[in-house]
Amino acid sequence: MTSSDDELYFLSARAQGELIRTRKISPVELVGGYVDRIRRYDPVLRAYITVCGEQALAAARVAEREIAAGRYRGPLHGLPFGVKDQICTAGVRTTLGTRVITGRSSDVDAAVIEKLKAAGAILIGKENLHECGKGGTNVFPYGQPRNPWDPERTASSSSSGSGIAPAAGLCSASIGEDTGGSIRGPAAVNGVVGLRPTYGRVSRYGAVMYAWHSDTIGPVTRTVADNALLLSTIAGHDERDALSSARPVPDYLGALTGDLRGLRLAVVREIARVDGVHPDVSEAFERSLEVLRSLGAEIGEVSLPWARHAIPLQMLTSDADSASMYLDALKTQWDVFDVGTRTRMATAMLVPAPVYSRAMRARALVRGQVLAALKEWDALICPTHHKPPGLIDDTREKVESKADVAERLILRRIGTHTFGASNVPTLALPMGFSREEAMPLSLQIAGRPFNEETVYRIGHAYEQATVWHTRHPDLDRTLARFTGAAGKAR
Repeated sequence: MTSSDDELYFLSARAQGELIRTRKISPVELVGGYVDRIRRYDPVLRAYITVCGEQALAAARVAEREIAAGRYRGPLHGLPFGVKDQICTAGVRTTLGTRVITGRSSDVDAAVIEKLKAAGAILIGKENLHECGKGGTNVFPYGQPRNPWDPERTASSSSSGSGIAPAAGLCSASIGEDTGGSIRGPAAVNGVVGLRPTYGRVSRYGAVMYAWHSDTIGPVTRTVADNALLLSTIAGHDERDALSSARPVPDYLGALTGDLRGLRLAVVREIARVDGVHPDVSEAFERSLEVLRSLGAEIGEVSLPWARHAIPLQMLTSDADSASMYLDALKTQWDVFDVGTRTRMATAMLVPAPVYSRAMRARALVRGQVLAALKEWDALICPTHHKPPGLIDDTREKVESKADVAERLILRRIGTHTFGASNVPTLALPMGFSREEAMPLSLQIAGRPFNEETVYRIGHAYEQATVWHTRHPDLDRTLARFTGAAGKAR
């Protein structure tokens, strides 16, 4: 647990915003404290690629003057946020987590950055990620992302820095990107809340997306209410993104009633009830079901036979999309790419067009089963991951055998890819800790398209009935233990 000195930096964004609104703290104090914490802890955690310390402090001074003059913009005014470094920001480089010269970054603010800045939020840094936002990176060009609960353990998939930063108290909230689980995975292993919104709910203008059929931008936060607040800010139609939805943005915060009476939730058998689920995950999940029942929800079970096919279908199609974007760079800068990135892209180049077409049609079958289940049930629930966060070296995607395919590629994705392939809103949030390692475990809630309100309602009611969101890593202790062990190893 954290010390009392850290309390301000682990408060919810809404609580921090209220302190700023009532002028009990200033944006300069909050941003300055986060900049100091990044300097202190991020050399080990590597949540950030670029830290905008001076720019953030200058923006905080402007926010302080605006608020003093009565020009308060709302609950995000003066709060610092980080953003995955595949989302473009004017005046701040966008690396895509690679040393490869891609020619794809742009010196503009993405739509989500525009909206956050308009709400008074302050960009504090660009967050670390798997190379080109793909997942499967073995050697990170800008430093190995590390889990704040145990730096020897994984920070999970592509939006790794976006999960580390709010979990470690290095920003008020983050923005990540999710194709098959790149928001939900880092949220799960770092013990925070992450939402993959409905495809089209948030504009992707100004972000570098490689899987056009399923990439989404979403918030990563310390609480469900914070997540709802962030989505309320960044959601909405944008004519610059032809695939963004024109549906009106609902009142997500208003949906957080704490009451689940009348809601019908189904456990996905092929995800939650299969071989390979760690006993600690199973136990925590069953306890979660009891909590949900106690809040008034009806719990049942549903079968999605095509769920097990979602992983190869999602990887085949999205990897082929990515390879098409980086074809020239792969030809000229092969050795600059991480071996994990280039291997997956090169393999995807060998996929014939008829196979790609059939895979896209098969994805529609996965989605069809999910949507059919959601006609009967209000939400689908399962663990986000089947195992507690593993050691970094054990989770690298080094595929040298069929057993490696099952363990390193398939099992860790089985909870998330079904809903990514289905393009439905899906929330990951804390549901406990493993017994031996004391590492975060995560519950996942998937809902009907454009029905984030119900997903948030369920997640918030569960969160408020449990204590998991109140626990935060003691960075001084864990980092001292880690650096001491590293020193002994040397």
